[in-house]
Amino acid sequence: MQYAFEDYVIDSDRRELTRSAEPIAVGPQVFDLLLHLVRNREHVVSKDELLDAVWAGRIVSESTLTSHINAARKAIGDSGQHQRLLRTLARKGFRFVGDVSEIASRSAAVSTEPDAPGRTIAEAPTLPDRPSIAALPFLNLSGDIEQEYFTDGVVEDIITALSRIRWLFVIARNSSFTYKGRAVDVKQVGRELGVRYVLEGSVRKAAHKVRITGQLIDATTGTHLWAERFESALDDIFELQDQVTEAVVGAIAPQLERAEIERAKRKPTESLDAYDYYLRGMAQLHLGSRESIDAALGQFNHALMRDPNFASAYAVAAWCYFWRKVNGWMTDRPGEIAEGARLARRAVDLGRDDAVALTRGGHALAHLTDDVAGGIALLDRALVLNPNLASAWFLAGFLRTWNGEPDAAIEHFAHAMRLSPLDPELYRMQAGLAAAHLFAGRFDAASSWAEKAFRELPSFLMVVSVIAASHALAGRPDEAQRAMKHLRELDPTLRVSNLADWLPIRRPEDLATFADGLRKAGLPE
Repeated sequence: MQYAFEDYVIDSDRRELTRSAEPIAVGPQVFDLLLHLVRNREHVVSKDELLDAVWAGRIVSESTLTSHINAARKAIGDSGQHQRLLRTLARKGFRFVGDVSEIASRSAAVSTEPDAPGRTIAEAPTLPDRPSIAALPFLNLSGDIEQEYFTDGVVEDIITALSRIRWLFVIARNSSFTYKGRAVDVKQVGRELGVRYVLEGSVRKAAHKVRITGQLIDATTGTHLWAERFESALDDIFELQDQVTEAVVGAIAPQLERAEIERAKRKPTESLDAYDYYLRGMAQLHLGSRESIDAALGQFNHALMRDPNFASAYAVAAWCYFWRKVNGWMTDRPGEIAEGARLARRAVDLGRDDAVALTRGGHALAHLTDDVAGGIALLDRALVLNPNLASAWFLAGFLRTWNGEPDAAIEHFAHAMRLSPLDPELYRMQAGLAAAHLFAGRFDAASSWAEKAFRELPSFLMVVSVIAASHALAGRPDEAQRAMKHLRELDPTLRVSNLADWLPIRRPEDLATFADGLRKAGLPE
């Protein structure tokens, strides 16, 4: 929200005070004090209320409060003598008396309707109305190609930590990593991803020591804003990553206090050995093929053997079982569903404050136990914990699709695509959009999105089924039959009668639409 008075604007999202579009430097507590008074301008704000709002109830001297009031007045061209905008009422408190206009912040728009061939997202996205950053893959200077996963993991953890800060718009890991191994122009990166800041750096790991260097660049000008080097014993790698994150956040928004930066600190596990296996498994999980999922599951099992309390590892292991189920790859369906559900429950029990564990575990649990409503609740909690987690947005979109909320689902997929506009797993978001449009009765849009996803992963069974159903319902029998032929090759056991056992579609009319389309395309009863 923006609050405009005279020629000043206070932007609560950007945490910025400007006059005639020129920024005015103010300290974090002065900004909070002024913002609180402007927001509560309809009544007198007592000293106790200000202390609670700005200093969280900490003991603050009278002189400190007075100096901050004076600083706020100075920032907006007022004074204690004139009190034109900020008035002191003896023994009562303070009140902002200027005329204020409220302006809603504008959010970047993303296209969710396919128009031009191959176009899936808005080109050259506009900058969000809050600080925005992309962390590019760091260079591996270890001289050991086997350590590439470790270098990638360092950046992934920094991205995850940054993403937990609600005011910061963070580009998802998969979009940032499309620049891996490429010489980049940071200005071009900023334009392509729609961010103001770009973080790049390097990792050198040798024996039991690690050195991380990083630099923050304003992508709009190419100006270097910050550079730092961190060294530590490998046992302290998580503390080292926290230090990098703090420094990056501090460079973007120096007005924030340390307590807010602390939210960026979450250690996924205290066991580096388990974490190594987890990183290796995640590299396989992103690929989505049958072979890579099998390999990922093995890595996650190794991680859990070394750390039985690793919530995120339980979650992604459970998610591997979900992916096997949805693609018809299970060889012992009852046993694998039971094992996946066990892992998912363990993940959400251990990871109540872990957005990744709640996201993957909650989504897997919804599919494996047929509890869509429970899964939605878990993913909504994940989004409270980490509103910049693209996977939480698009997996919540899937659950809302199955729950009979196609329009809400489309909004979730659109937001995920904005957070991660160059995501190698964009096909999953496209697949979700296809299913949502199918249930909304927009069959042309459904087939268009599904065919985009199919080009990336032809073995995605749900995508092929949406292609067949949407073409059949749109009156294109030849295209529908070609898709059905491929569908039968992927899973010869699929029937109209067992659709409800395959996908947790809640609304009878949605299931009827899907069944009708597949039946017309040639799927046996």
